[in-house]
Amino acid sequence: MSKYTELQARMADITALHQTSALLGWDQQTYMPTMGAQSRAMQMEVVSKLAHQMQTDPMTERLIFGAESETSDLDPESDECAYIRIVRKDFEKSAKVPVELVADMAKTTALAHEAWAKARAEDNYQTFAPWLSRILDLTKRLAEHLGYEERIYDALLDQYEPDMLTSEVESMFSALKPRSVELIRKIREFGDPSISDEILRRHFDPEKQKQFGEQIVQDLGFRSNCGRQDPAVHPFCTTIGTNDVRITTRYEENWLPAALFGSIHETGHALYELGISHTLSGNALGTASSLGVHESQSRFWENLIGRSEPFWQRYYPKLQQTFPDSLGSVDLSEFFRSINKVTPSLIRVEADELTYNMHTLLRFELENDLLEGDLTVEDAPDAWNAKMEEYLGVMPPSDRLGILQDVHWSSGGIGYFPTYSIGNILSVQLWNKMDSDLGHNTNDLILKGDFVSIVEWLRTNIHQWGRRYSPTELTKRITGEGLNALPYLNYLEQKFGKLYGV
Repeated sequence: MSKYTELQARMADITALHQTSALLGWDQQTYMPTMGAQSRAMQMEVVSKLAHQMQTDPMTERLIFGAESETSDLDPESDECAYIRIVRKDFEKSAKVPVELVADMAKTTALAHEAWAKARAEDNYQTFAPWLSRILDLTKRLAEHLGYEERIYDALLDQYEPDMLTSEVESMFSALKPRSVELIRKIREFGDPSISDEILRRHFDPEKQKQFGEQIVQDLGFRSNCGRQDPAVHPFCTTIGTNDVRITTRYEENWLPAALFGSIHETGHALYELGISHTLSGNALGTASSLGVHESQSRFWENLIGRSEPFWQRYYPKLQQTFPDSLGSVDLSEFFRSINKVTPSLIRVEADELTYNMHTLLRFELENDLLEGDLTVEDAPDAWNAKMEEYLGVMPPSDRLGILQDVHWSSGGIGYFPTYSIGNILSVQLWNKMDSDLGHNTNDLILKGDFVSIVEWLRTNIHQWGRRYSPTELTKRITGEGLNALPYLNYLEQKFGKLYGV
């Protein structure tokens, strides 16, 4: 098994380079001084180039061939054979892409992030537009090198949700949209009008938010000896290495949900990363099955647990003690209704469960239009605003609250947004299976603060496997079916129908 062992060692070195890049990226978005952007761009360029060169070197291909020969007598479903299949797939995909393009993308996105952050702070899309044009050009070139079956978006989507096609995403949104829009209409026309989120807009000291939020994420299972939480312009989670996962959040003095649910959301990501079997450390199998599966974990914790009644039956008294002036006279029922208020909003990460998918649909459509030449970068803000008004009935008053709100385009993450809606759908399928396996006792566990049982189920069924199974294989192993929007839509109608009396 000498070639197999050599292949593992080489892939571990490549993984270490990717983790180094993740560390550089985390530092840029948290503590790096803004004047360090040029140097950081060069560093990211060099590290990305080295990783890609090692990945696509003829030596890597020779080791793959050798490892395949050594394992030819093993069960095709063995861990060794699964590992080699993933390594070959990654090699063949990477070999299609010139190293110069990889380096250019790394350098450009490092600089674009700083440009985006500045443009967002100054509410000036025009200063970011040239960077978006450059990223779109690089992204199109990447897609052409990778190849695609039907549409250019296929190649980009495949990087986040393997083997899924743009047409399948369109079918997913076609399933989500009618019933969601109808439920939104019923709530608007016939729902309880007394539900308000005014109490969430009172003053909440950021330092106290930090203390409360850190206690919550620790209770959920995120340990400070395996990671840390820091403030950032846009919340994210990144893995630096085994037992080193970083999350960030965003504190707003007059909007409690921003940090509160942002922290819970990123904790869901972190628990997934920390739950991958340590035997896969530095291994091609040692990452998530897909970004859709990843988002299923963040949305699972943020919504199905973090916005549930049992969760706040446990934690609301502590929240009241933390903010007695703002919440001391507000009863649990009013607070629960406020955090689940359905109202079309400008900001995706602050959207309620029901309107959230309209945000991802909007971005998915704009990305396709930009890539296919049906929309120019110059006209993108107007197109954004028009879709916001069409889908959500709100008009962004500024670029900062509109097209500049998300970090993804500056980091080259075009093709990512559908994974949020995939995650929403999958989260309910997983919840239903878990609740059945736990004797339909999950809400009681939440009320008691027994998150260990929940984390253990997720780790056993999802986390530990890493990329051992494709998203479709993993979903079918757990739930017995593929991605299915019906349980999610039923969940939304039951929850919000009861909340609003419709």
